[in-house]
Amino acid sequence: MTKQELAVDLADIRAAAVAIDGEVIATPTLSIPALDECAGAKLYLKLENLQHTGSFKARGAANKLRTLSPQARTAGIVACSAGNHAQGVAFFAQRLGIPATIVMPMATPFTKVERTQALGAKVVLHGENLSDSAEHARTLEQEEDLTFIHPYDDPLIVAGQGTAGLELIEAAAGLEAVIVPIGGGGLIAGIATALKALQPQIEIIGVEAALYPSMYQAIHHQPPTSHGVTLAEGIAVKSPGRVTRPIIEALVDDIVLVGEPSLETAVQTMADAARMVVEGAGAAGLAAVLDAPERFAGRRIGLLVSGGNIDRRLLASVLLRGLAREGRMIRVRVLIDDRPGALAQITARIAEAGGDIIEIIHQRLFFDLSVKQADLDIVIETRGGSHADEIIARLQQAGYPTRRLSFRTAEDTPHEQRATTP
Repeated sequence: MTKQELAVDLADIRAAAVAIDGEVIATPTLSIPALDECAGAKLYLKLENLQHTGSFKARGAANKLRTLSPQARTAGIVACSAGNHAQGVAFFAQRLGIPATIVMPMATPFTKVERTQALGAKVVLHGENLSDSAEHARTLEQEEDLTFIHPYDDPLIVAGQGTAGLELIEAAAGLEAVIVPIGGGGLIAGIATALKALQPQIEIIGVEAALYPSMYQAIHHQPPTSHGVTLAEGIAVKSPGRVTRPIIEALVDDIVLVGEPSLETAVQTMADAARMVVEGAGAAGLAAVLDAPERFAGRRIGLLVSGGNIDRRLLASVLLRGLAREGRMIRVRVLIDDRPGALAQITARIAEAGGDIIEIIHQRLFFDLSVKQADLDIVIETRGGSHADEIIARLQQAGYPTRRLSFRTAEDTPHEQRATTP
């Protein structure tokens, strides 16, 4: 398929921009010096996490729903989604007075279900995954004469998402590259269409979660392997779009894959350096930059921050794990004699070293311990790696056998390999 035969062109995106003007937020594009320093590049963040319902999906939904006939609006619509598309569709369906049914997987977090219902949509929980939900949504489409609103495989959806590209290029002149997350491909297909028409030399780079490389594998004629649990659930798509794939093949210069540790680091960096809450998919562009600093060093890079809908409990886990990776929170095991005052002596030593105790657990039931001994598992907040080493050294110098534990496992060493307390 040639560029002339692609399903969406610049005129479509400009028409979408006019149609949804005032309906969606023209989100800001910001450069944050602290984040530039982390990345070693000049980054321009297109903040779609500030969009209606917290993601770019509002753009495509607004552009699509406005085209429905009066009969279709009366009959209602159906969509399938695990979160962002659901809320985007529900938001504009409610605004336009269109009955909306959203099919979501059974395991969808309660918060996402509640947010979608709060926007006036009927939520149907069906299936173990999004593919099951999509199949059921198609069944409802036929049985109830509803209009199916696809999350990405629709020219009107693609054109709506592409309006973010028009805003980005206007706000940040002289960009050398733009990095966009890829799930089904609607966002990058729209943005690539807009930017390549306006600035052909600009480099468009897609980024997928390594566990879900569906578009990369499709374009490179590789067998599909998408599976698993990813922090970037917003781009965890097993089947790339039939509308979006030809656009991506024609206009996107490269697709890179980022692993789960990189996604975690990027979410944490956005919170620490940019003071910004984003979801895993929204941080994927930054993950790609941090993974390949030599590729982007000193360049002017646009990043599509596609969404900010991350579960608060999950965000807390990411941030705490980040502290552990940096050595600012450590877990140690200390062998003590199980006698009055022993715990007080340990806590005093840690306090003298400047550590802040978060949690202590007594382990008295290990069979490789003397009945008169106990292990203390202690979680300590520190100032960083060298301070953590200092705390452990002080405990050891005071005669308390101490070792650092991974936060992943608390497996004990054999009793005969450890010294006893004095």
